[in-house]
Amino acid sequence: MWAYESTFYQIYPLGFCGAPFENDGILGHRILKVNEWIPHIKKLGMNAIYFSPVFESDTHGYNTRDYTKIDCRLGTNDDFRQVVENCHKAGIKVIIDGVFNHVGRGFWAFQDVLEKRWDSPYKDWFHISFDGNSNYNDGLWYEGWEGNYDLVKLNLRNPAVADHIMDCVKGWIDEFDIDGLRLDVAYCLDHDFLRRLRSHCDGLKADFFLLGELLHGDYNQFVNDGMLHSCTNYKCYKGIYSSFNSMNMFEIVHTLLRQFGPEDWTENRGKHLLSFVDNHDVTRIASILTNEKHLPLVYAMAYGMPGIPCVYYGSEWGAKAEKSQGDPALRACFEKPEWNELCDFIAKLGEAKKNSNALNYGGFRSVLLTNKQCIFERKTDSERVLVAINADENEFTAHFDAGCGTAVDLITGEPHDFGGGSKLPPYSAAFWKMER
Repeated sequence: MWAYESTFYQIYPLGFCGAPFENDGILGHRILKVNEWIPHIKKLGMNAIYFSPVFESDTHGYNTRDYTKIDCRLGTNDDFRQVVENCHKAGIKVIIDGVFNHVGRGFWAFQDVLEKRWDSPYKDWFHISFDGNSNYNDGLWYEGWEGNYDLVKLNLRNPAVADHIMDCVKGWIDEFDIDGLRLDVAYCLDHDFLRRLRSHCDGLKADFFLLGELLHGDYNQFVNDGMLHSCTNYKCYKGIYSSFNSMNMFEIVHTLLRQFGPEDWTENRGKHLLSFVDNHDVTRIASILTNEKHLPLVYAMAYGMPGIPCVYYGSEWGAKAEKSQGDPALRACFEKPEWNELCDFIAKLGEAKKNSNALNYGGFRSVLLTNKQCIFERKTDSERVLVAINADENEFTAHFDAGCGTAVDLITGEPHDFGGGSKLPPYSAAFWKMER
C-alpha cells in the first residue's frame, strides 16, 4: 500500500483558499491556488495530500449539500480535476474527506423532506419523527450529529442512502481519479456500511486508501482487512507534545510501547496509523509547545515513530493559532508558502523516511529512556534504525548496546560511531541507520 510509504500534507481548502464562511452561491475558482503550492509541497518531501471537505456545503464543509459538486466557493469540478492531475504529475497522491455520517440542512434530499414531509421519497434517508419539532422550528424532529442540528444524521442502514454514497464515490474516482478517502467521524459510521465501502472501493481502484477519523477506543474494530486501512492516531497526539512540555519522554514512549511494542498483546502492532502533531481541529503545535526549540523534535518524533506522518499546512514553518480563537483561526488563509529552517528539517525527515524500510514498516522497541531523552529502535528483516531525541538544553551522552559499531544519520547523512558513547547535542534528533 502506497500510503504506508508516504508523508501527507493536510489542506483545509475553504480556509486555505480564503473562501467566505457562509456559502454565498458565487462561483470562485479558489481551489486553483493549490497548483501554486505544489512545488512547495513537493520540496517538503510530501507525496500525498489530504484535502478536507471540497464538496458543496452550507458553511464549513462538513454540512454537505451535494456530494457530486465541488463547492462553488472553491470552483468547478473541472478546476478540482486539474488540481488532482497536477498533483499526480508531481508524484503526489490525493485523498479527500468523505463526510458520510451527516449532511447539511441544505442537502437536496433533506430539503425535499422539509417541503413534502410524509410524501417525500427521502424521508427514510434520515432519522425523522413528524410528531416532534426541531431547533429550527421545522415542524418535525430529526437526529443531528452529537446534538448539532446543522448536521443532519444520515440513515446509513437504508440501502438507498448507501447506494447513493457508493455511486458518488465511484463518480469521484472516475471524474477526479482520487487515491483514497478520509472518513469524517468514522467512529460513528455503521460497520456494515464501512465493510461495503471497503469492498466497493477495492473493486474500483487498486490500493485505494481508506483512512478513518478515530479519537479513542479500540482502533482494531475499524482498522482491519475488511474495513479501514488506517486511522488517526489520537492516542499519541497528546503524548507527543505533552512529553516535551512536561519533559517526560516516558509518556509518549510508553504509549508507543502499548500500541506497537514487540509483545503479542500490544494494541496496534503492524498497523500504519496516521501520526500528526496538529490538524484543523486542534491548537497548532507552535502555539501549544512551551519551548519553541522543541518544535523540530516533535516532528522528528512523528516521523520516527510507527505510522504515516501528516503535516498541517502552515505548521511546517511554525504558524500559530489556538483553538480558543475559534475554528477559522485554525484554518487560515496564507497568501503564499513560507520556507525556513523548520521546513528544511521536515524535508530531511521526509527524505529519510521515504528511503527507509525500517521507518516505514519496522517494529518498535525502546532502547534508552529518561525524562529528557529517548532512543527507540525501528527494525525490519532488511534494516535497523535507531531514533534518538534529546529534548534537553544540555548535551547528553547515551551509553547503550547498539549491536554494531557504526551507523549513518539519515537526517544529516553524517557517519556515527557508537564507541565511547553517543553524544546528542542539545535539542537534537538523529535517525541512525545501523551497519548490517
